[in-house]
Amino acid sequence: MVLAALIFATMGVCVKIASAYFGSAELVFYRGLIGIVFLGVLARSRGVSLRTDYPGMHAWRSLIGVVSLGAWFYAIAHLPLATSMTLNYMSSVWIAAFLVGGAMLSWMPVPGRDKRNQRPPLQGTLVLTVLAGFCGVVLMLRPSLGENQGFAALIGLMSGMTAAFAYMQVMALSRIGEPETRTVFYFALGSAVAGGLATLVTGFSEWDWQHALWLLPVGVLASLGQLCMTRAYATAKTEGGTLLVANLQYSGIVFAAIYSVLLFGDRIDAMGWAGMALIVASGIAGTILRQRTVPKAPAEEH
Repeated sequence: MVLAALIFATMGVCVKIASAYFGSAELVFYRGLIGIVFLGVLARSRGVSLRTDYPGMHAWRSLIGVVSLGAWFYAIAHLPLATSMTLNYMSSVWIAAFLVGGAMLSWMPVPGRDKRNQRPPLQGTLVLTVLAGFCGVVLMLRPSLGENQGFAALIGLMSGMTAAFAYMQVMALSRIGEPETRTVFYFALGSAVAGGLATLVTGFSEWDWQHALWLLPVGVLASLGQLCMTRAYATAKTEGGTLLVANLQYSGIVFAAIYSVLLFGDRIDAMGWAGMALIVASGIAGTILRQRTVPKAPAEEH
């Protein structure tokens, strides 16, 4: 999982560099194309059929995922790398809110018992988790945002929220027995189609092979990171092991912060670090709440 987090952070570096030469829609398109080839070969080597009986569910998951991916790439292009990565990792807080909030809405008091002594489970913990996450966002954005970055910050927050919606659809596909390789393949296909259509509207950038070389690691690293993450969850045999693996993904924020400072010269002050720490803490709490609500949930995607 730590290797997966490092790979995703490194992919963010490549996206940020490539965004100087290509638009967000183009990056989604090329990432999808490379992913189709990589995952198609992988599925064939593993004997996983790409035929599905649920094309509509895959299409809906891909649509939400593409919106999230495009928003994330836009945020990476216009915000410090550490900021954009951290906003995307807010997805765990959103997932916890959706899952546990849904459980609270569907909760019914036990008949025959005093209703005044019965309350929905985990409601106080959920509220604290979400509040801590958004306090972290405020602390992190307040010192680091420059002029004209407010819109990019909103887009970054949207990337985390839509990633949570996409994850809920991944959970639904997992429950009906769809292999993760097939799910990720159709996401890559959807990315290529949607990114290509969007790029036809916005226009393709001038092609330069030196610049285009940054596109290859974007697609390859995304696939490798997902494989590492899937492997990590597969080898976690106990509930405690699954929680440990899930929480280690937040090391990606640390890697992104190191890249941000060393490679791009971004300055993160004490409030920014405190905000990141709060978001990591709330994300860990959100992951624990999610695992309690849905013990065998699939891996998140980035």
